[in-house]
Amino acid sequence: MVDTPVWFITGCTTGFGRELAAQVLAKGWRAAITGRGRERMAGLAEGHDDNGLVLDLDVTRPDQVRAAVKAALDRFGRIDVLVNNAGYGYQSAIEESDDQGIRDQFEANVFGLFSVTKAVLPSMRAQRRGHVINISSVAGLVGFPGSAFYAASKHAVEAFTDALVAEGAPLGIKATAIEPGPFRTDWAGRSLKQDRSRIADYAGTADARMGQISDYSGKQPGDPARAAAAIIAVGQMVDPPRHLVLGKQGFEVVTKRLRERLEEIERQKDVSLAADFPEGWG
Repeated sequence: MVDTPVWFITGCTTGFGRELAAQVLAKGWRAAITGRGRERMAGLAEGHDDNGLVLDLDVTRPDQVRAAVKAALDRFGRIDVLVNNAGYGYQSAIEESDDQGIRDQFEANVFGLFSVTKAVLPSMRAQRRGHVINISSVAGLVGFPGSAFYAASKHAVEAFTDALVAEGAPLGIKATAIEPGPFRTDWAGRSLKQDRSRIADYAGTADARMGQISDYSGKQPGDPARAAAAIIAVGQMVDPPRHLVLGKQGFEVVTKRLRERLEEIERQKDVSLAADFPEGWG
């Protein structure tokens, strides 16, 4: 077989993961296509017996993580690009949130991503190359009412990616966080879990935002196929970006909020610097 890049993609049953897997395989590249339920991904591998490997993987189960990574390495010999895509959204007002719902959100979006990355890194370190692409969100950079815990999970992914960039650079390992805005996937539909507000005080904030998200499902401006093509392009870059915000709406929200945040920090410069010991103080 001609030497081609090997991709390992999580969350391939729907949305970005499914579209990305289809495009990678269509290029003739090798890919481990993973998700919860092989039967839901069977059609992706049709006609790709040589370069496609479909694997059951619930990222919250360490035994399945280890088994899937081992199966991919046994089949293809290496993993060049890891795409941590598995995850979902949980929305509620902070006060009304369900403790188990919060924990489940972090198990999938954060701890599952950590687990898969840790399992893949030894092979990337040994081969002195690799690229970890973490599917974050605009919510990883901007918090919205009703999405505190989803945003918190994606903020964790952003910080993790920063550290991975620093640790991986001397080893030839790159890392990128992808921050999509609203895209026409199942995220706001079947994949979204909501605890709608019962407290009237949150009607205009958290509950209004949750209703807006639900009503928006299927009407988002973002095209998953174009997003997958952008992710593939980043995966091929010699010097990939640390951040890639996807979609006009996401780009505008993120750049506006980050400029405002920097301006706010700079306005408090005197207060910030005054917290140090005076210069020359022993």
